[in-house]
Amino acid sequence: MASYPIWHPYTQMQTAGMPVKITRGERELLYDENGNTYIDAISSWWVNLHGHAHPVIARAIYEQALKLEQVIFAGFTHEPAVDYANMLLRHIPFHQKVFYTDNGSTAVEVALKMALQYWKNKGLNKTKIICFRDAYHGDTFGSMSVSARGVFTNPYQELLFEVCFIDTPTAKNTPAVMEQLRGHLQRGNVAAFIFEPLVLGSAGMLMYPPEVLDEMIRLTRESEALSIADEVFTGFGRTGKFLATDYCMHRPDIVCLSKGITGGFIPFAVTTCTLQVYEAFLSHEKTKMLFHGHSYSGNPLGCAAAIASLRLFEEENTLEKIAAIMEAHRQFATRINSMHGVAEVRQTGTILAIELENKHGKGYLNPIGERLRNYALSKGVLLRPLGNVAYVLPPYCIAPHNLQRVYDCITGFLQSES
Repeated sequence: MASYPIWHPYTQMQTAGMPVKITRGERELLYDENGNTYIDAISSWWVNLHGHAHPVIARAIYEQALKLEQVIFAGFTHEPAVDYANMLLRHIPFHQKVFYTDNGSTAVEVALKMALQYWKNKGLNKTKIICFRDAYHGDTFGSMSVSARGVFTNPYQELLFEVCFIDTPTAKNTPAVMEQLRGHLQRGNVAAFIFEPLVLGSAGMLMYPPEVLDEMIRLTRESEALSIADEVFTGFGRTGKFLATDYCMHRPDIVCLSKGITGGFIPFAVTTCTLQVYEAFLSHEKTKMLFHGHSYSGNPLGCAAAIASLRLFEEENTLEKIAAIMEAHRQFATRINSMHGVAEVRQTGTILAIELENKHGKGYLNPIGERLRNYALSKGVLLRPLGNVAYVLPPYCIAPHNLQRVYDCITGFLQSES
């Protein structure tokens, strides 16, 4: 690949083959330069909600591009930004303010800076962040600092700021995890608890119940620390509700959203917060403003795409489509659970995870993942396992027969490995 000009993400370019060249997409299908089709069973890294090249979103971007493509978002605003904020907050009624950014990592960076400066503006020395030991919150330095220490962060270990790690809750360790959380909160110096609600995606789709999260948010609020829900992955219906935290009675102070926000069309993100958080930054002292921004904050094209995607979510029976996928996942999980080579099957909403038994053990670099990925491509299915954890996370528009093809691909692989 010496003459190939691109450096791809999460790819060892020394050993990787030439990437598949995709020329177009439609609904859940991708088409390569040779006319082969692939079922996008992972929503192209979890971003696609309504299908590829959806004409409604494409048209919205086109029409907006003819009017206003970009304007500085400091001192200026525009109708698409105001409209989207109002639309989104109807789905997050416990929040009142929206801060625009451009990807999941930066949405998290904003949340962390909001939380830390919130206490600074109040004159309180709260600087510690609590997070899950298995977390993944992004690849910028703040988001890496509140993520798991491991293969993703090893080269930068000495440069990451110190955080308070707690274990991911399981059926066996939940009481101990609650004690870990209480122990950190009791020190009185915690600014925020940040979490992936219900599903830790990059950790291998680890899952825990909403009642546990609800109690964790309650404890955090009781201890006068802020809670940050990283819903970058879980937002927009992935868990069966609009937000994963919609399963909880106690709500987070700050929410991060990206991935599916534009239906997979344009890089875009928001960080939303309560009026209480926002008001801590209001002052005659300019030093108390939130010192954060991006060149493309509030980009009109991103706003137009986000509006169109949210309208589709609201108007096209999306929750019914989600329910159908959830039921299909449940039935498949029952069938596959006892198959040879399956260690565990987990499901939350439209997220189905199959943990595979393998002599190389667990981990992102487990070679069985690459074998499954290559096998699936040969069957016309796009899967990208997290090491020994295969997962199915399709666009909501996927046809039942194509979802069945994805299931058949996984069972075929398991049979080939036995």
